[in-house]
Amino acid sequence: MKNTTPLILAKPFFGLLFFATIFVSTSCNRNMVYDRSLEISETGWHEDSAKTFDDVIIHDSLSPFDFYINLRHSTNYRYSNFYFFLNTTLPNGHMSRDTIELILADNTGKWYGNGSGHIRDNRILIREKLKFPLTGNYQFTINQAMREDDGILEGIINVGIRIEKSGEGME
Repeated sequence: MKNTTPLILAKPFFGLLFFATIFVSTSCNRNMVYDRSLEISETGWHEDSAKTFDDVIIHDSLSPFDFYINLRHSTNYRYSNFYFFLNTTLPNGHMSRDTIELILADNTGKWYGNGSGHIRDNRILIREKLKFPLTGNYQFTINQAMREDDGILEGIINVGIRIEKSGEGME
């Protein structure tokens, strides 16, 4: 006679495990407001070629947000840092411009970020607990600012923006 007890116990266990996995994966992203990356041409990123994120909708001007830059680069990238201009256009048309430096490697040349092989992914927090002054459609534009002689930066694969509700006070 065949023993079916382990199979009977296994079905509810796997069902519970499935729903727990779904719950954890969705709850980790429930604070995410925006996450998008744009590819850079294989021939390089020209200093005049802006990457524009014009579909950022902010519905909450009271809560704090964490603002990240996502950067994927090759290990053949020849610098340990990355300078860029971040232009922000608010829903009322007002604009601001910031110059930001991302540190991509330590002093010994060891790359930060995740990855294997010749690709590194970085999610770098550039503004913590940011409060957007207005609700509505924001536009963010990123231009590389690395001062290459020919204006073309090689080794950057894509760049992106991620905005999350700040974890402080969140359950």
